[in-house]
Amino acid sequence: MKRKILKNIEWGILICTFLLVAVGLVALTSATQNAEYEELRKQIIWLAISLPILIVVIFIDYEALVKISPILYGIILVLLVGVLFTGAINGATSWFDIGAVSFQPAEFAKIIVILFLTWLITRIQQKGRDEINRILKLGLIVVAFAVPVLLIVEQPDYGTAIAFVVSFVFMLFVAGIRKRYIITAILLIVVLVPTLYFFVLPEHAKTRIDVYLNPDIDPRGAGYNIIQSKLAVGSGQLLGMGLFKGNQTQLGFLYPKTTDFIFALISEEMGFIVAAGIIILYVILITKAIYVAKTAKDDMGSYIAMGIAGIFFFHMIENIGMTMGLLPITGVPLPFVSYGGSALLSNFIMVGLLLNISGKRQKAIFVG
Repeated sequence: MKRKILKNIEWGILICTFLLVAVGLVALTSATQNAEYEELRKQIIWLAISLPILIVVIFIDYEALVKISPILYGIILVLLVGVLFTGAINGATSWFDIGAVSFQPAEFAKIIVILFLTWLITRIQQKGRDEINRILKLGLIVVAFAVPVLLIVEQPDYGTAIAFVVSFVFMLFVAGIRKRYIITAILLIVVLVPTLYFFVLPEHAKTRIDVYLNPDIDPRGAGYNIIQSKLAVGSGQLLGMGLFKGNQTQLGFLYPKTTDFIFALISEEMGFIVAAGIIILYVILITKAIYVAKTAKDDMGSYIAMGIAGIFFFHMIENIGMTMGLLPITGVPLPFVSYGGSALLSNFIMVGLLLNISGKRQKAIFVG
């Protein structure tokens, strides 16, 4: 059985993942040289933890994970409520501190919510694929999705919440939701966005949007990070300024350079060629994930793979977009590249699920 899984596995996903991790470790080496490489060492430890878990996830029956997802969903809701009562870090209550380790439940909620929504959608569709389009049943799916997302918004972590939304849309699309619901949702968003801006969003969130539209309104305050990031991206030119030689990076103008703005560091020190190569790797990774969804042996596999594709798609677009000033800053990390233990582990679990699903495909269903 293991030999069959390894034969069918989508190896391109694994290759892209390790290339991104390698670039990330090189970038973290440069970013942390003045801090005795502390975050680099922690990232390597998390990588060592993630690799055996990746292997385990590849060979676990993903259908079994979907079956126990209601229990996992309940546990993660408790954790998302509990984290709201922890001390704020950088204005957000997103982490549990367990000794020297910080644990971010929202990262693992991505996986669990995808599995639970897969369980719920497939249960609803047992009587027919079009059952998802019945108002009450679609409403149940939306509620199951909305509860953890609202808890994450409460932290507040708007970037992660939006990642959930994109993943959910990907899953509903492949599940066969009717176009009228999609059009209705788009119209609601058009109406609600101005309402959220004026009456719901806190001041710091409004400021981020204002600064995104015009960074020069507060160049020494809220607009500072995006201005420095754009300078770093532009100054790298074709081949970069050289590792450990970036002006914005090494002189302390770029912050936080190990997480949110690591792509700016890469652009400045390694240049356009490496930065473009990273984008190409993400495009291949996401395309492969969608292909896994297309060729999965069952609907469960398709829904999980598309949900994961949505997560990776949003994180890539948002992180790279915000470093270049094309999108508002939301604090979304770059998968496999940015520093962060919980994010790295959850990303490897998602890759493991993709490899798991691809490994269980039948050779006969491959398309040319």
